[in-house]
Amino acid sequence: MIPRPEVLELLAQRRREAESRLAGTSAERAAVVLAARESATDDEHDPEGATIAYERGMLDVLSARQRQTLADVDTAERRLAAGEYQVCERCGGPIADDRLRALPTVRTCRDCAGRT
Repeated sequence: MIPRPEVLELLAQRRREAESRLAGTSAERAAVVLAARESATDDEHDPEGATIAYERGMLDVLSARQRQTLADVDTAERRLAAGEYQVCERCGGPIADDRLRALPTVRTCRDCAGRT
């Protein structure tokens, strides 16, 4: 069983990384939006418009992934507080320490993760 302080540090590290990436992605998106506004591009008729829309879309997806990571960290912290952190949500069996160290927000064991 992974010691609680180690779990807390793994989750804190995951949170810091996600917050940092989210801040960077948000700043980059703001820059793309500002540049598009300043150049008054017409997405429909300007050949660069599709690129700008694509960049905005990709940055939106990346931001959503980081927000999901933060939500996953919150869930992991709640599971830890409830004593359910190393318990598979699907089968109730244990989640291996090495799996949790690699993926500290994972909620299923290897066997259940392999099932669809």
